[in-house]
Amino acid sequence: MALRRRLLPLLFLALLFVLRPQSCVARGGGVEDEPAEFEIPRDGSVLELDDSNFEAAVRAADYLFVDFYAPWCGHCKRLAPQLDEAAPVLAGLSTPIVVAKVNADKYRKLGSKYGVDGFPTLMLFDHGVPLEYTGSRNAKLLVENLKKLVAPDVSVLESDSAIKGFVEAAGISFPLFIGFGVDESLISEYGTKYKNKAWFSTAKDFSEDMMVVYDFDKFPALVSVNPKYNEQSVFYGPFEGTFLEDFIRQSLLPLTVPINKETVKLLKDDGRKTVLTILDDESDENSPQLIKVLRSAANANHDLVFGYLGVNQWLEFTETFDVKGSQLPKIIVWDTKEEYEVVEGSESLEGDYGSQVSRFLEGYRAGRTIKKKVGRGSPTLLGLNAIYILILLVAILVALMYFSGQGEEEQQPRRTHED
Repeated sequence: MALRRRLLPLLFLALLFVLRPQSCVARGGGVEDEPAEFEIPRDGSVLELDDSNFEAAVRAADYLFVDFYAPWCGHCKRLAPQLDEAAPVLAGLSTPIVVAKVNADKYRKLGSKYGVDGFPTLMLFDHGVPLEYTGSRNAKLLVENLKKLVAPDVSVLESDSAIKGFVEAAGISFPLFIGFGVDESLISEYGTKYKNKAWFSTAKDFSEDMMVVYDFDKFPALVSVNPKYNEQSVFYGPFEGTFLEDFIRQSLLPLTVPINKETVKLLKDDGRKTVLTILDDESDENSPQLIKVLRSAANANHDLVFGYLGVNQWLEFTETFDVKGSQLPKIIVWDTKEEYEVVEGSESLEGDYGSQVSRFLEGYRAGRTIKKKVGRGSPTLLGLNAIYILILLVAILVALMYFSGQGEEEQQPRRTHED
Protein backbone atom coordinates (compact mmCIF):
# COMPACT_ATOMS: atom_id res chain seq x y z
CA MET A 1 0.00 0.00 0.00
CA ALA A 2 2.84 2.39 0.86
CA LEU A 3 4.52 1.64 -2.46
CA ARG A 4 1.28 2.34 -4.33
CA ARG A 5 0.90 5.69 -2.55
CA ARG A 6 4.43 6.65 -3.64
CA LEU A 7 3.92 5.55 -7.26
CA LEU A 8 0.58 7.28 -7.82
CA PRO A 9 1.99 10.88 -7.86
CA LEU A 10 4.78 9.74 -10.23
CA LEU A 11 2.27 8.09 -12.58
CA PHE A 12 0.11 11.21 -12.51
CA LEU A 13 3.08 13.46 -13.45
CA ALA A 14 4.06 11.06 -16.24
CA LEU A 15 0.52 11.14 -17.59
CA LEU A 16 0.57 14.97 -17.64
CA PHE A 17 3.91 14.92 -19.47
CA VAL A 18 2.52 12.58 -22.16
CA LEU A 19 -0.70 14.50 -22.64
CA ARG A 20 0.84 18.03 -22.66
CA PRO A 21 2.36 17.91 -26.16
CA GLN A 22 -0.91 16.57 -27.60
CA SER A 23 -2.82 19.47 -26.05
CA CYS A 24 -0.39 22.08 -27.54
CA VAL A 25 -0.65 20.53 -31.01
CA ALA A 26 -4.41 20.86 -30.81
CA ARG A 27 -3.94 24.56 -30.13
CA GLY A 28 -1.63 25.08 -33.09
CA GLY A 29 1.68 23.59 -32.07
CA GLY A 30 2.91 26.47 -29.90
CA VAL A 31 3.00 27.27 -26.25
CA GLU A 32 -0.35 26.64 -24.57
CA ASP A 33 -2.84 29.54 -25.04
CA GLU A 34 -0.51 31.30 -27.53
CA PRO A 35 -2.51 32.38 -30.63
CA ALA A 36 -1.46 31.19 -34.05
CA GLU A 37 0.66 33.63 -36.06
CA PHE A 38 -0.53 35.09 -39.35
CA GLU A 39 1.97 35.41 -42.16
CA ILE A 40 1.56 38.50 -44.34
CA PRO A 41 2.25 37.71 -48.02
CA ARG A 42 4.92 39.87 -49.66
CA ASP A 43 3.32 40.24 -53.10
CA GLY A 44 0.99 43.08 -52.08
CA SER A 45 -2.16 41.18 -52.98
CA VAL A 46 -5.52 41.81 -51.30
CA LEU A 47 -6.03 39.28 -48.51
CA GLU A 48 -9.34 37.44 -48.11
CA LEU A 49 -10.00 37.14 -44.38
CA ASP A 50 -12.72 35.45 -42.33
CA ASP A 51 -13.57 34.97 -38.67
CA SER A 52 -10.91 32.28 -38.27
CA ASN A 53 -7.90 34.46 -39.16
CA PHE A 54 -9.06 38.08 -38.94
CA GLU A 55 -7.82 38.86 -35.44
CA ALA A 56 -4.48 37.18 -36.18
CA ALA A 57 -4.08 39.36 -39.28
CA VAL A 58 -4.84 42.50 -37.24
CA ARG A 59 -2.10 41.52 -34.79
CA ALA A 60 0.38 40.71 -37.54
CA ALA A 61 0.09 43.97 -39.52
CA ASP A 62 0.98 47.37 -38.06
CA TYR A 63 -1.45 48.90 -40.53
CA LEU A 64 -4.28 46.83 -41.99
CA PHE A 65 -6.81 48.41 -44.36
CA VAL A 66 -9.99 46.31 -44.48
CA ASP A 67 -12.90 46.35 -46.92
CA PHE A 68 -16.01 44.91 -45.26
CA TYR A 69 -18.08 44.02 -48.33
CA ALA A 70 -21.08 42.05 -49.57
CA PRO A 71 -20.89 40.03 -52.81
CA TRP A 72 -24.20 41.45 -54.07
CA CYS A 73 -23.26 45.11 -53.44
CA GLY A 74 -22.69 47.13 -56.64
CA HIS A 75 -20.51 49.72 -54.88
CA CYS A 76 -18.35 46.89 -53.54
CA LYS A 77 -17.91 45.46 -57.03
CA ARG A 78 -16.75 48.83 -58.35
CA LEU A 79 -14.37 49.26 -55.41
CA ALA A 80 -12.66 45.87 -55.83
CA PRO A 81 -10.45 46.77 -58.85
CA GLN A 82 -9.42 50.02 -57.15
CA LEU A 83 -8.22 48.04 -54.12
CA ASP A 84 -6.40 45.57 -56.37
CA GLU A 85 -4.57 48.49 -57.97
CA ALA A 86 -3.77 50.26 -54.70
CA ALA A 87 -2.72 47.20 -52.66
CA PRO A 88 0.80 46.63 -54.13
CA VAL A 89 1.55 50.37 -53.95
CA LEU A 90 0.49 50.52 -50.30
CA ALA A 91 2.52 47.41 -49.51
CA GLY A 92 5.62 49.05 -50.99
CA LEU A 93 5.47 52.25 -48.91
CA SER A 94 8.17 53.01 -46.35
CA THR A 95 5.37 52.42 -43.84
CA PRO A 96 3.63 49.40 -45.44
CA ILE A 97 -0.15 49.10 -45.37
CA VAL A 98 -1.72 45.67 -45.91
CA VAL A 99 -5.05 45.57 -47.76
CA ALA A 100 -7.64 42.92 -46.92
CA LYS A 101 -11.33 42.23 -47.42
CA VAL A 102 -14.00 40.42 -45.41
CA ASN A 103 -17.33 39.12 -46.65
CA ALA A 104 -19.31 40.80 -43.88
CA ASP A 105 -22.59 39.50 -45.30
CA LYS A 106 -21.39 35.95 -44.63
CA TYR A 107 -19.38 36.65 -41.45
CA ARG A 108 -21.96 38.92 -39.85
CA LYS A 109 -20.74 38.48 -36.29
CA LEU A 110 -17.32 39.80 -37.33
CA GLY A 111 -18.88 42.77 -39.12
CA SER A 112 -21.15 43.50 -36.18
CA LYS A 113 -18.17 43.55 -33.83
CA TYR A 114 -16.75 46.53 -35.73
CA GLY A 115 -20.05 48.31 -36.29
CA VAL A 116 -20.48 47.47 -39.97
CA ASP A 117 -24.01 48.51 -40.96
CA GLY A 118 -23.56 49.21 -44.67
CA PHE A 119 -21.48 48.11 -47.61
CA PRO A 120 -18.74 48.74 -48.31
CA THR A 121 -17.39 49.82 -44.92
CA LEU A 122 -13.68 50.65 -44.99
CA MET A 123 -11.49 50.63 -41.88
CA LEU A 124 -7.83 51.25 -41.18
CA PHE A 125 -6.51 49.23 -38.22
CA ASP A 126 -3.65 51.25 -36.74
CA HIS A 127 -1.76 48.78 -34.52
CA GLY A 128 -5.08 47.07 -33.84
CA VAL A 129 -7.14 50.23 -33.32
CA PRO A 130 -9.91 50.58 -35.94
CA LEU A 131 -10.56 53.91 -37.68
CA GLU A 132 -13.34 54.20 -40.26
CA TYR A 133 -12.16 55.54 -43.61
CA THR A 134 -14.57 57.80 -45.52
CA GLY A 135 -12.23 59.36 -48.08
CA SER A 136 -11.88 58.85 -51.82
CA ARG A 137 -12.10 55.30 -53.20
CA ASN A 138 -10.11 56.09 -56.32
CA ALA A 139 -6.91 54.00 -56.24
CA LYS A 140 -4.51 56.95 -56.60
CA LEU A 141 -6.27 59.16 -54.05
CA LEU A 142 -6.78 56.19 -51.73
CA VAL A 143 -3.01 55.69 -51.62
CA GLU A 144 -2.40 59.39 -50.92
CA ASN A 145 -5.01 59.51 -48.16
CA LEU A 146 -3.80 56.37 -46.40
CA LYS A 147 -0.17 57.44 -46.71
CA LYS A 148 -1.16 60.62 -44.89
CA LEU A 149 -3.06 58.74 -42.16
CA VAL A 150 -0.11 56.51 -41.22
CA ALA A 151 2.44 59.35 -41.23
CA PRO A 152 3.55 60.97 -37.94
CA ASP A 153 1.38 63.85 -36.75
CA VAL A 154 4.46 66.08 -36.93
CA SER A 155 7.69 65.06 -38.69
CA VAL A 156 10.95 66.37 -37.21
CA LEU A 157 13.44 67.39 -39.93
CA GLU A 158 17.12 67.68 -39.07
CA SER A 159 18.65 68.90 -42.36
CA ASP A 160 18.02 70.44 -45.77
CA SER A 161 17.95 66.98 -47.34
CA ALA A 162 15.34 65.86 -44.80
CA ILE A 163 13.19 68.87 -45.71
CA LYS A 164 13.46 68.08 -49.42
CA GLY A 165 12.64 64.41 -48.75
CA PHE A 166 9.60 65.35 -46.66
CA VAL A 167 8.20 67.64 -49.37
CA GLU A 168 8.83 65.07 -52.11
CA ALA A 169 7.19 62.26 -50.14
CA ALA A 170 4.16 64.40 -49.28
CA GLY A 171 3.22 64.89 -52.94
CA ILE A 172 0.63 67.46 -54.04
CA SER A 173 -2.65 66.15 -52.66
CA PHE A 174 -2.46 67.95 -49.29
CA PRO A 175 -1.14 71.31 -48.03
CA LEU A 176 2.16 71.23 -46.10
CA PHE A 177 3.23 73.17 -43.01
CA ILE A 178 6.94 73.47 -42.24
CA GLY A 179 7.89 75.16 -38.98
CA PHE A 180 11.38 76.63 -39.38
CA GLY A 181 12.73 77.06 -35.87
CA VAL A 182 9.25 76.41 -34.48
CA ASP A 183 9.11 74.22 -31.39
CA GLU A 184 7.30 70.95 -32.06
CA SER A 185 5.08 71.45 -29.01
CA LEU A 186 3.53 74.55 -30.60
CA ILE A 187 2.12 72.69 -33.59
CA SER A 188 1.69 69.13 -32.29
CA GLU A 189 -1.93 69.84 -31.29
CA TYR A 190 -2.78 70.96 -34.83
CA GLY A 191 -0.81 68.11 -36.38
CA THR A 192 -3.23 65.78 -34.62
CA LYS A 193 -6.37 67.86 -35.16
CA TYR A 194 -5.81 68.36 -38.90
CA LYS A 195 -4.03 65.08 -39.59
CA ASN A 196 -6.51 64.10 -42.33
CA LYS A 197 -6.10 67.42 -44.13
CA ALA A 198 -2.43 68.44 -44.14
CA TRP A 199 1.20 67.44 -43.53
CA PHE A 200 2.98 69.00 -40.55
CA SER A 201 6.70 69.21 -39.82
CA THR A 202 9.23 71.21 -37.88
CA ALA A 203 12.74 71.93 -39.22
CA LYS A 204 15.34 72.06 -36.47
CA ASP A 205 18.36 72.62 -38.69
CA PHE A 206 18.34 74.34 -42.09
CA SER A 207 20.50 76.55 -44.26
CA GLU A 208 20.00 80.01 -45.73
CA ASP A 209 19.19 78.27 -49.01
CA MET A 210 15.97 77.02 -47.44
CA MET A 211 15.13 80.57 -46.32
CA VAL A 212 15.42 81.67 -49.96
CA VAL A 213 13.43 78.74 -51.31
CA TYR A 214 10.55 79.26 -48.85
CA ASP A 215 10.79 83.07 -48.88
CA PHE A 216 11.12 83.91 -45.18
CA ASP A 217 13.70 86.26 -43.64
CA LYS A 218 13.49 85.46 -39.95
CA PHE A 219 12.43 82.67 -37.64
CA PRO A 220 10.56 81.12 -36.00
CA ALA A 221 8.39 81.00 -39.11
CA LEU A 222 5.63 78.61 -40.13
CA VAL A 223 5.53 78.22 -43.90
CA SER A 224 2.36 76.99 -45.58
CA VAL A 225 2.77 75.36 -48.98
CA ASN A 226 -0.13 74.29 -51.18
CA PRO A 227 1.63 72.52 -54.07
CA LYS A 228 -1.61 71.62 -55.85
CA TYR A 229 -2.39 75.32 -56.37
CA ASN A 230 1.20 76.62 -56.35
CA GLU A 231 0.60 78.83 -53.31
CA GLN A 232 2.86 79.65 -50.38
CA SER A 233 2.55 81.92 -47.33
CA VAL A 234 4.48 82.64 -44.13
CA PHE A 235 3.31 83.11 -40.54
CA TYR A 236 5.70 84.80 -38.09
CA GLY A 237 3.44 84.72 -35.06
CA PRO A 238 2.20 85.32 -32.52
CA PHE A 239 2.06 81.59 -31.82
CA GLU A 240 -0.25 82.02 -28.86
CA GLY A 241 -4.03 82.23 -28.76
CA THR A 242 -6.09 81.64 -31.87
CA PHE A 243 -3.72 83.33 -34.33
CA LEU A 244 -1.79 80.17 -35.18
CA GLU A 245 -4.85 77.99 -35.69
CA ASP A 246 -6.54 80.69 -37.77
CA PHE A 247 -3.52 80.73 -40.10
CA ILE A 248 -3.49 76.93 -40.37
CA ARG A 249 -7.24 76.65 -40.93
CA GLN A 250 -7.26 79.36 -43.60
CA SER A 251 -4.24 77.84 -45.37
CA LEU A 252 -5.97 74.48 -45.83
CA LEU A 253 -7.78 76.03 -48.80
CA PRO A 254 -6.24 77.95 -51.70
CA LEU A 255 -6.88 81.71 -51.88
CA THR A 256 -9.35 81.16 -54.72
CA VAL A 257 -11.12 77.82 -54.63
CA PRO A 258 -12.27 76.13 -57.84
CA ILE A 259 -15.65 74.69 -56.88
CA ASN A 260 -16.12 70.97 -57.48
CA LYS A 261 -17.47 67.99 -55.56
CA GLU A 262 -14.27 67.65 -53.56
CA THR A 263 -13.85 71.32 -52.59
CA VAL A 264 -17.54 71.74 -51.65
CA LYS A 265 -16.88 69.33 -48.77
CA LEU A 266 -13.86 71.41 -47.71
CA LEU A 267 -15.91 74.61 -47.79
CA LYS A 268 -18.57 73.10 -45.53
CA ASP A 269 -15.87 71.95 -43.08
CA ASP A 270 -14.14 75.36 -43.10
CA GLY A 271 -17.06 77.25 -41.61
CA ARG A 272 -16.43 80.65 -43.25
CA LYS A 273 -18.89 82.17 -45.71
CA THR A 274 -17.93 81.86 -49.37
CA VAL A 275 -17.81 84.69 -51.88
CA LEU A 276 -18.95 82.67 -54.88
CA THR A 277 -18.40 83.94 -58.42
CA ILE A 278 -20.36 82.09 -61.11
CA LEU A 279 -18.93 82.29 -64.62
CA ASP A 280 -20.34 81.11 -67.90
CA ASP A 281 -17.26 78.95 -68.48
CA GLU A 282 -14.02 78.65 -66.51
CA SER A 283 -12.07 78.34 -69.77
CA ASP A 284 -13.33 81.70 -71.05
CA GLU A 285 -10.54 84.10 -72.04
CA ASN A 286 -11.57 86.65 -69.37
CA SER A 287 -11.67 84.11 -66.52
CA PRO A 288 -7.94 84.25 -65.57
CA GLN A 289 -8.17 88.03 -65.15
CA LEU A 290 -11.22 87.73 -62.88
CA ILE A 291 -9.64 84.93 -60.82
CA LYS A 292 -6.54 87.13 -60.34
CA VAL A 293 -8.78 89.91 -58.97
CA LEU A 294 -10.51 87.43 -56.63
CA ARG A 295 -7.10 86.26 -55.40
CA SER A 296 -6.14 89.84 -54.47
CA ALA A 297 -9.46 90.28 -52.66
CA ALA A 298 -8.92 87.02 -50.77
CA ASN A 299 -5.54 88.28 -49.54
CA ALA A 300 -7.27 91.25 -47.90
CA ASN A 301 -10.36 89.44 -46.59
CA HIS A 302 -9.27 86.37 -44.66
CA ASP A 303 -12.61 86.03 -42.91
CA LEU A 304 -14.16 84.97 -46.23
CA VAL A 305 -13.41 82.19 -48.70
CA PHE A 306 -13.36 83.11 -52.39
CA GLY A 307 -14.55 80.49 -54.84
CA TYR A 308 -15.48 80.32 -58.50
CA LEU A 309 -17.07 77.90 -60.96
CA GLY A 310 -18.49 77.84 -64.45
CA VAL A 311 -22.05 76.98 -65.44
CA ASN A 312 -20.62 74.72 -68.13
CA GLN A 313 -18.50 72.91 -65.53
CA TRP A 314 -21.31 72.14 -63.03
CA LEU A 315 -24.75 73.16 -64.29
CA GLU A 316 -26.78 71.45 -61.54
CA PHE A 317 -24.88 73.25 -58.79
CA THR A 318 -25.10 76.71 -60.35
CA GLU A 319 -28.86 76.36 -61.02
CA THR A 320 -29.49 76.29 -57.26
CA PHE A 321 -28.38 79.95 -57.17
CA ASP A 322 -30.95 81.07 -59.74
CA VAL A 323 -28.52 81.87 -62.54
CA LYS A 324 -31.11 81.46 -65.32
CA GLY A 325 -31.63 84.86 -66.93
CA SER A 326 -28.83 86.40 -64.85
CA GLN A 327 -25.98 88.32 -66.39
CA LEU A 328 -22.72 86.47 -65.81
CA PRO A 329 -20.33 86.62 -64.05
CA LYS A 330 -22.60 86.68 -61.00
CA ILE A 331 -21.20 87.19 -57.49
CA ILE A 332 -22.91 86.22 -54.22
CA VAL A 333 -22.05 85.30 -50.61
CA TRP A 334 -23.05 81.72 -49.73
CA ASP A 335 -23.24 80.42 -46.17
CA THR A 336 -22.42 76.88 -47.52
CA LYS A 337 -25.82 75.74 -46.21
CA GLU A 338 -29.31 76.94 -47.10
CA GLU A 339 -28.89 80.68 -47.72
CA TYR A 340 -27.00 83.11 -49.88
CA GLU A 341 -26.89 86.91 -50.15
CA VAL A 342 -26.81 89.26 -53.11
CA VAL A 343 -25.58 92.85 -52.79
CA GLU A 344 -28.01 95.42 -54.13
CA GLY A 345 -26.63 96.97 -57.30
CA SER A 346 -23.76 94.45 -57.51
CA GLU A 347 -25.49 91.27 -58.61
CA SER A 348 -23.23 90.90 -61.65
CA LEU A 349 -19.69 91.94 -62.59
CA GLU A 350 -19.33 94.28 -65.54
CA GLY A 351 -16.40 96.23 -66.91
CA ASP A 352 -13.52 96.73 -64.48
CA TYR A 353 -13.45 93.57 -62.35
CA GLY A 354 -11.28 95.14 -59.64
CA SER A 355 -13.59 98.05 -58.88
CA GLN A 356 -16.69 95.84 -59.20
CA VAL A 357 -15.43 93.29 -56.67
CA SER A 358 -14.39 96.11 -54.30
CA ARG A 359 -17.85 97.67 -54.59
CA PHE A 360 -19.46 94.29 -53.94
CA LEU A 361 -17.42 93.71 -50.78
CA GLU A 362 -18.10 97.26 -49.57
CA GLY A 363 -21.83 96.71 -50.00
CA TYR A 364 -21.65 93.36 -48.23
CA ARG A 365 -19.75 94.85 -45.27
CA ALA A 366 -22.28 97.66 -45.06
CA GLY A 367 -25.16 95.18 -44.95
CA ARG A 368 -26.76 96.25 -48.25
CA THR A 369 -27.75 92.68 -49.00
CA ILE A 370 -30.83 90.63 -49.81
CA LYS A 371 -30.98 87.13 -48.35
CA LYS A 372 -32.28 84.32 -50.53
CA LYS A 373 -32.89 80.62 -50.05
CA VAL A 374 -30.83 78.20 -52.06
CA GLY A 375 -33.16 76.99 -54.81
CA ARG A 376 -34.54 73.42 -54.75
CA GLY A 377 -32.85 72.73 -51.43
CA SER A 378 -29.18 72.96 -50.63
CA PRO A 379 -26.72 72.09 -53.41
CA THR A 380 -25.98 68.41 -53.09
CA LEU A 381 -23.33 66.12 -54.44
CA LEU A 382 -26.09 63.96 -55.87
CA GLY A 383 -27.02 66.56 -58.49
CA LEU A 384 -30.44 67.71 -59.61
CA ASN A 385 -30.51 65.47 -62.67
CA ALA A 386 -30.34 62.44 -60.37
CA ILE A 387 -33.22 63.84 -58.32
CA TYR A 388 -35.33 64.31 -61.44
CA ILE A 389 -34.62 60.74 -62.48
CA LEU A 390 -35.62 59.48 -59.02
CA ILE A 391 -38.93 61.39 -59.16
CA LEU A 392 -39.61 60.00 -62.65
CA LEU A 393 -38.95 56.44 -61.50
CA VAL A 394 -41.31 56.84 -58.55
CA ALA A 395 -44.01 58.21 -60.86
CA ILE A 396 -43.59 55.27 -63.25
CA LEU A 397 -43.80 52.82 -60.34
CA VAL A 398 -47.03 54.43 -59.07
CA ALA A 399 -48.53 54.32 -62.58
CA LEU A 400 -47.65 50.65 -62.99
CA MET A 401 -49.22 49.80 -59.65
CA TYR A 402 -52.38 51.72 -60.60
CA PHE A 403 -52.85 50.08 -64.01
CA SER A 404 -51.98 46.68 -62.55
CA GLY A 405 -54.83 47.13 -60.05
CA GLN A 406 -57.21 48.20 -62.82
CA GLY A 407 -56.36 45.05 -64.79
CA GLU A 408 -57.06 42.83 -61.82
CA GLU A 409 -60.51 44.42 -61.34
CA GLU A 410 -61.42 43.78 -64.99
CA GLN A 411 -60.28 40.18 -64.85
CA GLN A 412 -61.91 39.23 -61.55
CA PRO A 413 -65.56 38.86 -62.83
CA ARG A 414 -64.44 36.60 -65.68
CA ARG A 415 -62.62 34.29 -63.28
CA THR A 416 -65.69 34.16 -61.06
CA HIS A 417 -67.93 33.42 -64.05
CA GLU A 418 -65.65 30.64 -65.28
CA ASP A 419 -65.69 29.07 -61.86
